[in-house]
Amino acid sequence: MAVAETQLYAKVSNKHRNKSTSSLLEPLLAKGFPAHIAQKALAATGQKTTEDAAKWLHSHCNDPSLDDPIPQEYALYLCPTGRLHNYLQEFWKESKNQCGRNRAHEIFPHITLCDFFTCEDQKVELLYEALNRVGESFSQCFPPFLSLSLHSSTSYLGFFVGDSHANILKEFAMAFSAEASALADCHVKPCQKQVHLTLAHRFYPHHQKTLEQLAKSINPGEACQWVAALYSRDMRFVHYQTLRVVFQYKPQNIDELMINSGDFIYVDPTQQSDVSEGWVIGTSHRTGCRGFLPENYTERANESDTWVKHREYAFVPASRFFTQTENEPSVKLNGEINPVMSRNVSNILSVQNTTLRRGLLVMRHGERVDQVFGKSWLQQCLTADGKYYRADLNFPSILPKRRDSMKHFEYDPPLSCCGIFQSRLIGEALLEQEVAVSSAYSSPALRCIQTAQHILEGLKLDRKVKIRVEPGLFEWTKWEASRLIPNFMTVTELTEASYKIDTSYRGNFPLSSLVPSETYEEYVSRSSTVIKQIVTACPSKGKCVILIVGHGSSLASFTRPLVGLPARESSDFAQAVRKIPSLGMCFCEELKEENKWQMVNPPVKTLTHGANAAFNWRNGILDD
Repeated sequence: MAVAETQLYAKVSNKHRNKSTSSLLEPLLAKGFPAHIAQKALAATGQKTTEDAAKWLHSHCNDPSLDDPIPQEYALYLCPTGRLHNYLQEFWKESKNQCGRNRAHEIFPHITLCDFFTCEDQKVELLYEALNRVGESFSQCFPPFLSLSLHSSTSYLGFFVGDSHANILKEFAMAFSAEASALADCHVKPCQKQVHLTLAHRFYPHHQKTLEQLAKSINPGEACQWVAALYSRDMRFVHYQTLRVVFQYKPQNIDELMINSGDFIYVDPTQQSDVSEGWVIGTSHRTGCRGFLPENYTERANESDTWVKHREYAFVPASRFFTQTENEPSVKLNGEINPVMSRNVSNILSVQNTTLRRGLLVMRHGERVDQVFGKSWLQQCLTADGKYYRADLNFPSILPKRRDSMKHFEYDPPLSCCGIFQSRLIGEALLEQEVAVSSAYSSPALRCIQTAQHILEGLKLDRKVKIRVEPGLFEWTKWEASRLIPNFMTVTELTEASYKIDTSYRGNFPLSSLVPSETYEEYVSRSSTVIKQIVTACPSKGKCVILIVGHGSSLASFTRPLVGLPARESSDFAQAVRKIPSLGMCFCEELKEENKWQMVNPPVKTLTHGANAAFNWRNGILDD
């Protein structure tokens, strides 16, 4: 397509995007909706179609905030499209896989022109007009490509826009600010700082080199059409966490929330302390209703997943008289020119992953009986003469024999039958992924030893790898209900009960050294010391995985010191632990050449399932 034809197409296209929205409001008013509510629905759906707005109104019929005069917040971003956008999306994906989430993953690739500001619902259409006017006035002077240089620090990685091009973008932002103020009476703050496109932000310092290596595969000179886009968000939930629903849940009680797969839920982390374990309280993005929902029916979403795109102005790049070859320099790192890499991000990762590395898989135990049947579970399944019987199919078929009283099981409970199934399933999944477990360590708690046993059985390694019982892996003793160290089964008793125990192993932390109600500092110190001793004792040659089966507290207390991170504050630690489900796991990988460890994605996903309440067939079936 010729340049003149392309520009004409863009002009017509931009005009089409900015058509009047008054025709959208009239059908809603005709249906009897008040003007302010109809305008709110149009603003919340991007003023696209009457059908979208009507659907939003239907979904929000029980929204307690429907009548509240709370406007949307708007931001103006410059977004790349075309091949550059594809490279950036690939970087987003691979940086998340390699190094985990960082702040940049919350939002799509963009350059901020104007940060968030408010606009009254009835004046949003005037914002579109402001964007179109300013876009038209800058269409001829907008640069055909942006000069981008890669800059890196211990907490930031991104492209800085060259000064001459940055000045044009700042002028564009200032012009939009002035136009929006004049037309829509909005106070818009244009970008006046260093103009940049963020690649990664607030990441762990030891991930810097990996992220830099991935960023070098992005050629900022790739063909790109830049688009100035107007987005909105609900200002009430700016500091909330956004969750995506993965399974439908129908409320069982009046204070629970109806959720469908794909829904987004806003959750305030500061309001979860009094909520029952395994549940959260949140507000539905789809309906505006608030209530409780099972946390394991959701996964973390990105902040921008609930944003609405309103209008955009596309800048047409002028013809370029040459294209950059692979031999030409393109990416600048802090001012130094580096050659373009012919390999893409995936190729770099495949080379990195071929190195044989040690891994550490830290896992919480499976479902325990008292988690289902409460602290008095033992009384439910003991006869008058003290013999065990199976009161429910989720109780274990038998309890292992121990020389002392069976009452000690109360504070050292076994897995439920579902917990055994969970553990075996995880082991089979690890086998499918060819995870080479070379050694297994367990907390002395029976539930942990059983979990390790069934994982190894699922891996078909129960005859090759024996379980090393390590007292130092026990959870924070302050959380013990009895305020005493539980009376654990001995190695001899465990072996007689057919658990594959390494009887020659001598723990790094003697059982007698566990202190009741230890301080948080004592627990952190114990955990850090023990995990480093375990890692040091395991062979460092070849690719092998050390399996650690512990408690919810184990995931943070064993991995953070290994990757060089400080311990959390005790209050933050407790809040994080309560969200860790049965068989929740973390995985660390050794970078031997750099003499450090890094957190990466676990080899398998965790197991999610719903509750299954006790049922008496007489109730509701036989009885009236």
